Order: sequence, then structure tokens, then C-alpha cells
Amino acid sequence: MDFKKLVLAVVLGSVATTALAVDKNAVRSQAKMMHGPLPAAMPGAENDTPALIDLGERLYFETALSADGTQSCNSCHRIDGGRGGVDNEATSLGVKGSRGDRNSPSVWNAGFHVAQFWDGRAADLAAQAKGPILNPVEMAIPDEQTAISNLKKEGYEALFAEVFKGEADPLTYDNLAKAIGAFERTLITVDRFDKFLAGDDTAITDLEAKGYQTFVQSGCASCHNGATFGGSMYMKMGLVNAYENTHDMGRFAVTNNPADKFVFKVPSLRNITKTAPYFHDGAVAELDQAVSKMAWMQLGRQLSEQELAEIVAFLGALEDTHTITVKYLNSDAGVGH
Repeated sequence: MDFKKLVLAVVLGSVATTALAVDKNAVRSQAKMMHGPLPAAMPGAENDTPALIDLGERLYFETALSADGTQSCNSCHRIDGGRGGVDNEATSLGVKGSRGDRNSPSVWNAGFHVAQFWDGRAADLAAQAKGPILNPVEMAIPDEQTAISNLKKEGYEALFAEVFKGEADPLTYDNLAKAIGAFERTLITVDRFDKFLAGDDTAITDLEAKGYQTFVQSGCASCHNGATFGGSMYMKMGLVNAYENTHDMGRFAVTNNPADKFVFKVPSLRNITKTAPYFHDGAVAELDQAVSKMAWMQLGRQLSEQELAEIVAFLGALEDTHTITVKYLNSDAGVGH
């Protein structure tokens, strides 16, 4: 499908009259009730100091936390240059040339989620931060002590001592994870949809407003709910019509509960336009294809071209519009740089 032609046809064709007739005040009221704007701060951010956040940012870009000194958190979860918190690969390449078996989820807004990773195996951002560093397929550091030793070589002892004052041993793997989590709690998207919710009718188009209504009426909001439009619950992939990937068993590998077979965390749709390819295995390249496929698998619905174009147009209003200033890029992360 040529999606650009499809959107043009929708805008210029029969949907134009319907879209122009949308009541934005009604859409706003409905959206405030069902979704709402993103909070200004993530849970736990009230305890994060500027020094802890700055340390976490250094560590997020620190390549010494990989076995060959080439990768950082940002390698797979890119936030530089206005990126969507992902590497836009189906699965990510590790330091030893192997690829993981799941798509790297976005780090943007992740601290609002019910848990971390597609299968929810990490309770929070700090717990998540510990995993990839020691994963032999990802950053491949052999053990926690090696990670700490690498940071000492890079001159981090004084920084940790300053941030974690009063602790007998401030440079620990737990504190490393706490710092990265603190930085990640600052990664909150800013989009036009929230500006619309705040009262700016010009922030979204009539087609995008109509798309929100179609999104809700089609049943998408039953899972993609809350301010993050997802991330708050788990759901079986292929609830109505089965998904062809039957190799990845989802949360079953974590819980060993047969009811959790093919169950995954519902992804957030905030900034979804920047996080292709889609699904836990990165199998779908285009957003319109992902929306169409999910409607069929999860809702048993075959969306019309008009409905599809409206929903995808709405999702564009959830795209992050701001770019953060990155202070420490990869090799420049170290204390001595």
C-alpha cells in the first residue's frame, strides 16, 4: 500500500467532510477522560538530585560498560538527534556480532510503565538498567565487578563518592543502576496531542482529531489506555487471530504460567512514529501495516482504508516534538573527557 497516496485520498476525498465536521471540544473532553496528558514527572523523580541525574546521563552514554568499549545504553536506545529511544532495527546488534531475539523498546516515557522489558521481568528502570550490561548477547560485561572496575579506570570513583555521600562503598552496581534510572526518569516526550488537551485547537488537525475518535471507537483504547497510550498492562499477542510468531512465548518464560503464553506488555503509542519497526520481534516495518495487523489480531477487525488513515494520522500527533541536549555522547561520556 502506498500510504502517502492513501492519506492524500482521505484528506481530499470522502472523509474530508466528516473530518472537518469533528467537534474538537468533544474530542478533548473524551481524551481527557480516557487518556489525559503525560504527567510532568515520573514516579520516583522527587528523590532524584541534579547530581544523580547527571551521573546517570554519563553512564547512559558510557561505552566502558560494554565488553569491547564500543557500546553504551544509547547504542540500542538512541536519544541523540531527536531519535525515538530505539535503534530502528528489528533486533539489536550486540558487541560480539550476535543479535537479541526481541526489538529494543523505547526508553522515552518508560518510567511510567507497569514494568520493564516486553515480558515485564524488571520491576523498574534501575532493575532494567542492570540487565543489558551483563547480557552476553548485548553489552557482554562478564560480571558486576568487571563493570565497576571499568568505571574506576575511567575515573568515576570521585563522582560516585560525591553523589552517594556517606556510603561506605559508593561505586556499586546497584548505585550505577540507580543513577541510570534517575536520568531515564527525565525522558518524557512533548507532543502536539498534549498541547491540544491543554486547550490549543490548532495543535492537531481535524483529521487527527477524527483519528482519535476512530482509535477509540475501533477498540484500540481498550489496551492502549492511560496517559502513555499503553505500557500499563499485559495482553496476549493474537487475542482473536493468532500471530504467526509462535517461537517467543512472552511472559510465560518469566512466570511459567500457561495463561501467559504469547502475553507481552502492551507498548506505549507515545512517539510511535519514531520507533519502527514494530512488535516485540520487529517484524513489521511500517506503522500503517502494524495498525492494520493489530486490529485484526487483537480485535478481529479489518479496518477500512479510511479508518486506517485516520488512526495513523492521529498517532502522528503523539510524536515527540522536542530535542534534548545531549552532553555525553559515547566516547565523550567518561569523567576525563
